[in-house]
Amino acid sequence: MTALHDGGSGGTPQVLPEPPSVVAEPRRRARDLVPPSLARPLRELTLVLVLFGLYKVGRALITGQEAVARQHADAVHRIQHTLGLPSEAAIQAWVHSEALFRLLNTYYTGVHFPLMVVFLAWGFLRRPAAEYRWARNLLALQTGAALVIHMVFPLAPPRMFPQWGFVDTMARYGPSPYDGASADVANQFAAMPSLHVGWAVVIAYVVVRTGPRWLAAVAVTHALLTTFIVIVTANHWWLDAAAGVLLLVLADACLRRVGLTPFDRGPSRHPATRVPSGSSIAH
Repeated sequence: MTALHDGGSGGTPQVLPEPPSVVAEPRRRARDLVPPSLARPLRELTLVLVLFGLYKVGRALITGQEAVARQHADAVHRIQHTLGLPSEAAIQAWVHSEALFRLLNTYYTGVHFPLMVVFLAWGFLRRPAAEYRWARNLLALQTGAALVIHMVFPLAPPRMFPQWGFVDTMARYGPSPYDGASADVANQFAAMPSLHVGWAVVIAYVVVRTGPRWLAAVAVTHALLTTFIVIVTANHWWLDAAAGVLLLVLADACLRRVGLTPFDRGPSRHPATRVPSGSSIAH
């Protein structure tokens, strides 16, 4: 409660400040423990780790659906044949080198997650905040939708069907993400959509729109190479790759619809635009 002080005989009453709140002070001390320069990085890191954790937990929970996943694979195989898509088994048969298969398997298992970490770090550290948030939101929407599809439409990958001419190159030549500790959280029946292709295409799309040309060329090459690898190693069907790309298109459309994109906003809202004080923009 505010206290009044008369300032002496005949003086004008003065208002004394209230003592600091006993609740606000601990909050202020806790906030001061995190420097302003670290608050945003820690917040983004926490968000990414939470999303990654939900993704891994969700993938681990989708188990015990081998029978239905194989039925879905039979349907996908027939649909692709009806559409006249190239046979993944025929493409795989072109490769006769064990060393090359090992290299492709290593790329498949070793590049996917680390490159996404590098991509997010690049966006956070090197790009405008609006561009980074747009890329992060694209990734979150695409991955969340993919997890839902994995739950409602479990799908076995081609490598599980030797009767159709496929070879499980990871089991035969290695390395495999389904061996060792990673086998406990990996779901082998989450082929549709392919997040290997989906994430690679997100990276390519974002870098093409916001990055330098040489880096965009590298990102596009990675997306094309990843698509080839998931097919030739029999880890995904053609329709899995197409579904991963489609989710990116839908995620981008959603962000455009709600205005959460740094593009197509006009000069006054673009993050790179600086409007001098006192100036006006005609509409």
